[in-house]
Amino acid sequence: MKYNTQEKRLPLPEYGRSVQNMIDYAVTIKDRSERQRCANTIITIMGNMFTHLRDVPDFKHKLWDHLAIMSDFKLDIDYPYEIVRKESLSSKPERLTYNLNRIHFRHYGRNLEAIIRKAADMPEGDERDALINLLANNMKKNYYAWNKDNTDEDKIIEDLRLLSDGKIDLKRGDIKFFDQRNNNNNRKFAQKNAQNGYNRNNQQRRNVNNK
Repeated sequence: MKYNTQEKRLPLPEYGRSVQNMIDYAVTIKDRSERQRCANTIITIMGNMFTHLRDVPDFKHKLWDHLAIMSDFKLDIDYPYEIVRKESLSSKPERLTYNLNRIHFRHYGRNLEAIIRKAADMPEGDERDALINLLANNMKKNYYAWNKDNTDEDKIIEDLRLLSDGKIDLKRGDIKFFDQRNNNNNRKFAQKNAQNGYNRNNQQRRNVNNK
C-alpha cells in the first residue's frame, strides 16, 4: 500500500489524484487525435466535479488552463483557448505602494485628519462652523473609544488646532459637545427596552396559546 505522502505532489489537489493520473496517461499517448479525445474527456470530468461553477465566466477556459498546469505543460494538443504561460505562474506580483504619510493621532484616523484640513480651508460661515462642530464631536467619539477614562474636551480643541495647522482656533464655548457617555447609555437603554418589549410580546403569545 502506498500512502499519499509517498506519491508525487499534486499541482492542483482539488481535482484529486485520479484526474492527475488520467492527465499523466494522456501525456504518454503517441497518437495526436487519440490524445486530443482523451484531453476532451478529462475536461468533461473536471467540469462535472464543479457543476456549481459552470455559470462563472471563463469557467471552461480555466479548466483548460488547469489541464495544462497539471500536465506540466507537456500535453501536446490543440487547446481551444490561449492557455496560461508557465513562466507567468512563477512571476511575482508588483510590490504594493503603501501610504507612508504620518498620522498625528491614530485614534482619530487618516480620513478624519484629511477632512479637518479641508474644513480649515473653507470660507468662514455657517457651513464651515457646522462641519467643524461635527468634526469635533467625531473626534470626541473616537477619543472616548480609545480612552474611556478621560475624555478631555480641551484636548479635542487643541488637537483640532494642531491638525488644522492653527487655522481652526476655537474656544471651549465655540463647540457644542455631546455627552458621549450619555449617548452610549441612551443607546443601551433603548436596546434594553426593545428587548424587554420583545420578551413581553413572546410571553403574551405563549399565554394565548396555552389557553
